[in-house]
Amino acid sequence: MVKTLFMRKKVAYIVGFNAVLISSSALAAGTWYDARNDAMGGTGVASSTWSSAVLANPALMTKAQPDDNVSIIFPSAGVQITDKDKLVDRIDDITDTVNRYRDVINNITLPDIINGYPQVKAAAGDMADQLRGLRGNKANGTAGVALAVSIPNETLPFAFITKAYGTAHIRANVAESDIDYLQGVADGTVIPAPGDQNRLRSSANGLAALITDYGVAMAHEFSVAGHPVSVGVTPKLQKTWLYNYSASVYNYDKNDLKNGRYRSSDTGFNIDAGIATDFAENWTFGVTGQNLISRDIDTKEVNGYRDTYQIRPLVTTGLAWNNGPFTLTGDVDLTQTKRFKSQESSQYAGVGGEYRVLDWLALRAGYRADMKSNDTDVFTAGFGVSPFNNTVHLDLAGSVGKDNTWGAMAQLGFNF
Repeated sequence: MVKTLFMRKKVAYIVGFNAVLISSSALAAGTWYDARNDAMGGTGVASSTWSSAVLANPALMTKAQPDDNVSIIFPSAGVQITDKDKLVDRIDDITDTVNRYRDVINNITLPDIINGYPQVKAAAGDMADQLRGLRGNKANGTAGVALAVSIPNETLPFAFITKAYGTAHIRANVAESDIDYLQGVADGTVIPAPGDQNRLRSSANGLAALITDYGVAMAHEFSVAGHPVSVGVTPKLQKTWLYNYSASVYNYDKNDLKNGRYRSSDTGFNIDAGIATDFAENWTFGVTGQNLISRDIDTKEVNGYRDTYQIRPLVTTGLAWNNGPFTLTGDVDLTQTKRFKSQESSQYAGVGGEYRVLDWLALRAGYRADMKSNDTDVFTAGFGVSPFNNTVHLDLAGSVGKDNTWGAMAQLGFNF
């Protein structure tokens, strides 16, 4: 329980408006990060190993070999950020400028007025320029972490999974009247007075969602017309925290996300499911459905604004080819990835490959694209090492794309 709470708080911090206030470019396929699969274009529906199948497609847990015993993922973690306009830094910058403007206008002296209050004009001009740069700016990000224990057997392999994943979105709403007023002060056509800055209306709005799943996955292989087909399900308890933060850019404080007046929560039941089958030679086909029970969860109303977070079924199909040291794979979402109602949805396709150079070293690369063109497409790459006779598995991955998009993933696993 202590570890779970620590994990949830860590993801809340990442997703919150601190280091990663930033959802749209979600490399993780909906609700999980797996460094091996993420390095291969965010795939995994047909290409996951049995030890990480609980993250992507529980049906693949049946692929464990007779000499496999227990696998522990501790942890799998990742983050991806898109901040084309460097919005977070700009809001911090304007906060500093606001403080300087307040200081000079509240401490204006008679000689300053006689001289035309040059410091006030300079500070107002800086604020006007920064607001022009903020117009239309937004930033997005995702983060996730998971812990899992998988126990294979011939009849009913099962796994315990706890994962927390989140998405955040911030946008700047600039009032043109603020720019006109500040530029008038800078030009000397408007005479400022103490307290005038409190009438400015430009704001920063942030939305974030943190979802924590606690589940038990089970899988079984059936014979359908003489052909083996594996089916896996993960019933889970789902806890959701939503954050609706709204503040004037002149009073913005990213630490206010911790304030309860911006936060709401909800608890419900959900389920993931998947199927997988091998066909022809070296080919695997899979389909997964995540969050098969739809839920709409409202944020708190803040400053007259309320949004709704949408949990919707995400169905993905995958195909993988394995031959010796090579794996090639591709995944395609059959449904859209939904988020807050105010955000555009996405639908991903990814391709990737792995080359196992040595028994203990694998190299990976891939590409992931949003077929709806609302998120940034990314190139991915990574590697995995398995020292100590494959007892320990360390996988690292990264992603990069346009619009100042980058991501990093790491996973540590133990097989016994």
